[in-house]
Amino acid sequence: MAEEPVRWGFLGAGSIARDALGPAVHAASGAVLHAAAARDPDRARSLGAAIVHPTYDDLVADESVEAVYVALYNVAHAPWVIAALAAGKHVLCEKPLGLSVRQVDAMTAAAAGAGRLLVEAAWNRWHPRTREFERLLDAGAVGRVRQVVSRFCGGPPAHGDYRYDPALGGGALYDVGCYAVAAALSAVGWQLPVEVAAAARRWPSGADSRTEATLTFPGGGVAEIVAGLDGEADERVEVTGADGRLQLTEQAFTARTAPATLRIETAAGADEQTWPATNPYVLMVHEVSRGVRGELATVVPPSQSTAVAATLDQIRTAAGLPPVAGTGVPGQS
Repeated sequence: MAEEPVRWGFLGAGSIARDALGPAVHAASGAVLHAAAARDPDRARSLGAAIVHPTYDDLVADESVEAVYVALYNVAHAPWVIAALAAGKHVLCEKPLGLSVRQVDAMTAAAAGAGRLLVEAAWNRWHPRTREFERLLDAGAVGRVRQVVSRFCGGPPAHGDYRYDPALGGGALYDVGCYAVAAALSAVGWQLPVEVAAAARRWPSGADSRTEATLTFPGGGVAEIVAGLDGEADERVEVTGADGRLQLTEQAFTARTAPATLRIETAAGADEQTWPATNPYVLMVHEVSRGVRGELATVVPPSQSTAVAATLDQIRTAAGLPPVAGTGVPGQS
């Protein structure tokens, strides 16, 4: 007899929930969009959930909800993740998981204490090209890594978008920089940098429109990170090692509706692998739902989310970007 699908509840009904995660839950096997809550009830209803709750608290308290997807402003991630975990829910939270490593530590401790799954929704990590990229690096396909170039730049947000508001956790580094940093850290075995130099440009609001950083790792490997929401379109990852080079040269982080290619160059020659259009959101929901059911699943482990948060902290400090109010442990300073 087939196992019942995981009953998902959505906190928030913004564009990512409406255009990506909602359709993914409807399409994924082993999942059902059971409940939703949003500031605008009409937007919550548009997700196609069986139940629409009037408040976030009501959804978190709903005993029929098994897993909660947190799709709120960045600054609201930590308190609602911890509330959902305390209510016995498994949690999938939009990236960045937290706005400081202290927040991420508090969330992962809450998940461990509750015995529940906590996963950062870094959706590109489920794409088969990303999985192969990480596998090749783990296998030492290009030898000791010497240099990483990881760039994720795109157009500016629409007028009034929360990404312009530093108090809500806006800015390019939090929005797209977390992807670029994760790619660089995966290339060096998830080591933390020992030196960080960084600079940022800011919108008049104070949030960063572009942040560039140079990370130096134990052993001398260097990563160049660029995160921008200032108009330039540039998504690529290049890893140069002692024995070769790996490249993700088009839609390095957002491949979904078009084929995706990985190129590897070694002394044996050059080779390319191409995957057809793939929706990593559906793969993510399927795998996290398997994890909720206690099955072996592919998820982003908390240790990697912690490493990304710690590195973002270092970059923000080096670039002179002030901490967001409330980015310590929820309930404290």
